[in-house]
Parts: sequence; C-alpha cells; structure tokens
Amino acid sequence: MPTLMIQGTTSDAGKSTVVAGLCRVLARRGVSVAPFKPQNMALNSAVTVDGGEIGRSTALQALAAGVEPHSDMNPVLLKPESDRGAQVILRGRVHGHMDALDYHAYKRTARESVLAAWQALSSRFDVIVAEGAGSPAEINLRANDIANMGFAEMVDCPVVLVGDIDRGGVFAQLVGTLELLSVSERSRTRGFIVNRFRGDIALLEPGLDWLTERTGKPVFGTLPYLQGLLLDAEDSIGRSGRVGPGATLKVVVPALPRISNHNDFDPLRLHPQVDLTFVGPNQIGPGREIPPADLIVLPGSKSTRSDLEWLRAQGWEEAIQRHLRYGGRVLGICGGLQMLGRAVHDPEGLEGPAGSTPGLGLLEFETRMVAGKQLRNVSGRLLREGVPIAGYEIHNGVSEGSALARPLLELQGRPDGAESADGQVMGTYLHGLFDRPEACTALLARCGLEAQGSAVDYQDHRQQELDRLADCLEANLDMAAIECLLGCERERERSGRLPRGPTCRCRPAPRRQLAVSGVSGNWRLCSVRR
Repeated sequence: MPTLMIQGTTSDAGKSTVVAGLCRVLARRGVSVAPFKPQNMALNSAVTVDGGEIGRSTALQALAAGVEPHSDMNPVLLKPESDRGAQVILRGRVHGHMDALDYHAYKRTARESVLAAWQALSSRFDVIVAEGAGSPAEINLRANDIANMGFAEMVDCPVVLVGDIDRGGVFAQLVGTLELLSVSERSRTRGFIVNRFRGDIALLEPGLDWLTERTGKPVFGTLPYLQGLLLDAEDSIGRSGRVGPGATLKVVVPALPRISNHNDFDPLRLHPQVDLTFVGPNQIGPGREIPPADLIVLPGSKSTRSDLEWLRAQGWEEAIQRHLRYGGRVLGICGGLQMLGRAVHDPEGLEGPAGSTPGLGLLEFETRMVAGKQLRNVSGRLLREGVPIAGYEIHNGVSEGSALARPLLELQGRPDGAESADGQVMGTYLHGLFDRPEACTALLARCGLEAQGSAVDYQDHRQQELDRLADCLEANLDMAAIECLLGCERERERSGRLPRGPTCRCRPAPRRQLAVSGVSGNWRLCSVRR
C-alpha cells in the first residue's frame, strides 16, 4: 500500500509535526490516511481504541487524520526506566523489560511486529504516512534497524528528509545525513523539507539551489517557524505558552527525570491566567527555593520510586511541607498520586530494583506495583463540583488506604483518587485532568483562581492547531509533488513499475521546476507536469 516516510536529520527536527500536517492535509482532501511510527522511545503515551498504548505524538497524528488511534500505528514503544533500560511495548501491550544491548539484539524479532502492524494498517487505509525516529545516519544503530531506513527498505517506500534550520547548519545536516546512507537508501530519499525558517526566503534561495545541484534531489518546500504552536510533544517538555500580564495563579511542576505524560499540563500553558513553571534539577535546595506557587503538581512518572528518591535529594519534601504550611495546594497525577501516600512497594521489580520506598506521607494510603498495566479511556465527574471530566489511565499499581474513602473523582461509576479533609492535598490516576474547560476551571478555583470562563477548550485547540499546521503545509510545500510520491507508489502497485521521464514530479529535477504550488483539490493517482 502507498507509504511515504518522513525522516529527520536529528531528533526534534520536526518529523512529528510534518507527519501530523500531512495527515490533516490528505484527510481534508478525502484520502483515507493513517500515521505509522515503527519504533518510538517516549514517556508520553496514549490509550488506543483497541485498549493498547502508543506514543502520544502518533495519537495526535491519528487525530489529524480523523481516525481513532490504534496500537498498529506504533507497534514498538520503548518507555525508558533508566539510562540503560526500558519497558518494551509491542503492538500496545507490555512485552517485558530490556537493557539497551538486549533490545538491540531483539530488533530482529521486533521487526516481525512492525511488518505485521504495517500490513494490518495497509488493509484498512489507502495511504500511510510513516515517521522515522532520531536520525537514519546513526551508524552504531544501523544493524537490524526498524525505525528509519531499515523499515523503508523493508516495505520499499520513498523517504523525505526533514532538516531544522533553526538549529543552524541545515545544509550540513541534510548533505551529511545523505552521505552516510547506503546507495539504495540515498536513492529512496526523494527530496528535502527545510523546517522552522525565520527571515527573508530570498536569502535562503541560493542555498536551496546549491542543495539541489549538489544532491540531485528537490527541496519540496521551506516551512516557516510557527510561533506559539502547541501540540502534543513526543517526549521533550515544551516551554511555549500564553503567560501574560493577566497571569495570577502560579503553578509549579518538578521536572522529574522519568516524567511521563507531561502533556497533562498543556491546558495550563494555554490558560491566560496561569503562570506554569517546570523546575529542573538543582533549582531548589540550600539557599534556593521553589518559585512562589499557589499549586504544586507532582506529575506522572515511569519510575515512581526512583523519581520519589530524586525529589527527596533535590529538597522537594521540605519545600512541599513549607508550601502547605503557608496554605498552598498540592496535586498528584498518576505516579504523583502514588508519591503522596505512605509508601510505594514494588516487590517484583516492575519499575526498577525490587523494594519499597517511603512516600511523602501526605495522604493515608499505600501503593503496591502489580503486573498488568491499567489502560483505559474513562469519563466521569469531579465529585465536589459535579462537573464532567474525561481522560485516560496508564499505570501500574494498586492503592489502598483510608484516604481513598474521600475520592477526588468518580470515573465510570467508581471512585478515583483522594482528597485531604482540608482540601489542600489532592490526587488522581486520571491523565487529561485539565483538558475539559469546566473541570479545569473548577480545579483552579479550588487553588484560588477567581475568574471564570478563562480555561481553553483543549480538544478544540488541538483541532485548530492541526488545521493551522495543515494550512502552513498547503501554502509552503509542493503538495503536488508529495502526492506524486504516493501516486507513483500506487502506479507501481498497479503496473509493477514506476513512472519514468520528466513528467513525474517526484523524480529528481532542478528546484526551479518544483516551485511551491499550494495545490488543492481531489486526490489523484499521480500529479504530472505536461
């Protein structure tokens, strides 16, 4: 089935956003399209329609395509638990725990899951837009590769390479990456996209002409830097938001070493009255304090016990106690909820070395890690205010104790989380707590925010941002040439050969023949220049 793969010269070159934008553009043109990421390493994940788990950015791309996220869209997900080990998830389900060397050898087996997932998607969709991981030129990872060119070679699909000009050195990125590829890999790399450009495009034109002359491959377009674009991050903690002079509520979040699902805080980044700050290592301690805050939120964690020990070493336990004495609020989400209790037990070593770690002791309960991850999309209500709430659960662990008799939420008719008698300490297993504006407004009102109606409808915002991204691609990419890449694959499926000659716009050609067209209209087999 026609597949186009977007690879990048580096991590965070913009692969995820380009794939999301292409999925939205094609979906708006009536194409049945699905995203695909063979292998992903991320702690931001989402629950799929089939009850599995995939990377958050792939779920966003499914939203862009107008389809439900499915575990086939990200068949291999690696969730780091330490600098050398990760939980391995195959087609949405936990397969086990491996260190880096063991997984490197296991990739020969994992490729079977990748191919099976791709074939399953191919039977349900007309087009697949795949995303690479990191860089295809990582020499030490080339053996048994399933994330980049290994996958492209396996399914024999064309590749477009994305470089980030905002980092500097984009021509070295693109040419250097191409030079480190094999002959067949260079051949299937059909062209380039330059991402995050700021300035006068006329100053960049000579470089783009040189790039095409040097490599014999077209530049399909130059994408501008989209100021303030806020979409689900794959892993890195985003810093953009809309903090302005009206921000009156201060929220502080410790940037845990294994922080997970930090997209929980995107609605707070967008809230015009919230000043959100992530506090990293060595920013508090002797002689240093956390920024003044109305609310401290302990986020999700892939390794709750080790992140809890990190909190203590960084001085957060004393800082939180002081914060509460002065009337502040504390909220724990998922792993953060578990940290609020008396202890976290992991007798089987599911998230690291077996053992127990004392919790912060702010709520009367204990958590025991058990095999079998909870994965579900849920809805319910915030109990005190009765407002609707919705999100998802992704966690190991069962919590028990008297504090749970005062739950924070009701989800699917069952109690969830806990709240202290004075309302200062709250916790829940629910991710997406702030996504609905009514729930966000109610929770922030508990913390002292008086204004009503300022919360952003986060789901509506995501759709608007995806349309904004798609509009940018329509205006700045040669979409006719992109469609041609997929159209030629269809032609090969039909006739067993690729179109030849100068009429095919996805074949290497001088860049001046590939001027930006902003083409719109119905999907067609292969866009050609007569």
